[in-house]
Order: sequence, then structure tokens, then C-alpha cells
Amino acid sequence: MDKSKREFIKGGFATLVAAGTSANAFTLQNPGRDAKDSRYIGNKLKQYSMIIDLRQCVGCQACTSACMVENSVPNGQNRTFVTEMEIGEFPNVRKSFLPQLCNHCDDPACVPVCPTGATFKREDGIVVVDSEVCWGCGYCENACPYDKRFMNKETKVIDKCTFCAHRVDEGLLPACVETCVGGARIFGDLKDKNSEISKLLANFPTTVLKNEQGTKPQVFYIGLDGRVENLLNATVSLDDMMREVIGLKPKE
Repeated sequence: MDKSKREFIKGGFATLVAAGTSANAFTLQNPGRDAKDSRYIGNKLKQYSMIIDLRQCVGCQACTSACMVENSVPNGQNRTFVTEMEIGEFPNVRKSFLPQLCNHCDDPACVPVCPTGATFKREDGIVVVDSEVCWGCGYCENACPYDKRFMNKETKVIDKCTFCAHRVDEGLLPACVETCVGGARIFGDLKDKNSEISKLLANFPTTVLKNEQGTKPQVFYIGLDGRVENLLNATVSLDDMMREVIGLKPKE
């Protein structure tokens, strides 16, 4: 979604807030955050991010499966998925893989449009959704320029990648990182200059998806072919074909 559409959504939200203030329909309160629960606040001494090294990704979907199991994601829906594409022209054609997930943007478009305060960014940069506060209006889903939020068909509220915040809070890696067979996913603290992720960012050129949206994504890619992003934005990828092969339903 481009900036003009996001501004339109924000304008509509402002109108709704003005109309609903007297009825106290929009409180923007979040009980967990207001109670200073660390699970909602995060660690302000950290700044979590992820690098995906496309030179190492083999498209095995181990990350997809691990995420579904760890986070009880319904069949046919995904918090992360590896898109498979073909780039080049015959006879010089090759497959390319693009793992995607919530980008945990530094300036997330999803947060300001949420009418209940369910979507917010923790102090360590992780963007989360409080399923107890979310009422499933879909504003954030429409505002996300990466199409990485979805309506959970079981809980009936918005769902997405959380960098496995519950694991991170216990000193563990996100499930997708821990199970990546090629070591393509690197997760860590950008405030720690000695962390692997900081060293990679300092020594390798990286790219983010849809940089022009101005949301400052915190998922970086090493080795992203510009043709892949062009295909992602302009044509139908092989996602649904791959889902059928591995027994998943097409994206809803």
C-alpha cells in the first residue's frame, strides 16, 4: 500500500475516533503495557533485527513449518513463507527464493491506524499484536505495505510474525532462525556492535523490501536480486503452486 492510501486510512480512522469519543469506543489502552508487563514493553537496551542471507536460502520451508508449530498458526495461513520465483530469460533461467515475514519496521504503518492500541512496537523494536485487545477491524492489515498481516481464521483477530518474542524474552532465537538448515536467517541485537548481525550489516551490502514506503524495515537481505523484488511487486509468484505441492491452501 502506498503512502497516499495509508493517509486515507489514517483520515478515516481520525473521523471514527472523533465520532466515537463520547461513547468511549476507542480507549487506546493496553492492559499489559499499562501494567508495565515486560512481555509488552520489551528490553529497551536491545534493538532486535534480522538479516536474511539469500546466498544460503535453499527454499526448504523449514522456517515456515517451524513457525506454524511454534506459534500454532492455522493450516493454510503463515506468519512467514519462502516465495519461489523464476528469474531471467530462456535459456538463462534460474530459481530464486525470497523468505518473507513482518519487517518489524522502525516506523510501522500498522501502528498509527490501530483503533484499539492492540498493535504497537515494543521498546526493543519488535512489533506485536495483543490478541486480547484486537477486535479484528483489519485497518493494520490494509495499512501494511508488505501484506504480512492476516486475519487468523481461528482466533478471528489479526496475526503476524512477532520474531517469536516469547522465545526472545527467554534468551532463545526465533523458531525460524533456529531451524534454518542453511543458516540464512540471522537474528540479533543491533545495539551490540559485536553481535553477528551488526558485523554482517557493517561488512555486507544489504537491501530492504519496498524502501520507498518509508517504514524503515528491520529485516535486511543480503544478495537480493532487484529482479526478484520487481517480480514480487508486478506479477504472480509461485507461492500458490508451492503451497499446493506441500499441502497448504492458497493464501486467503
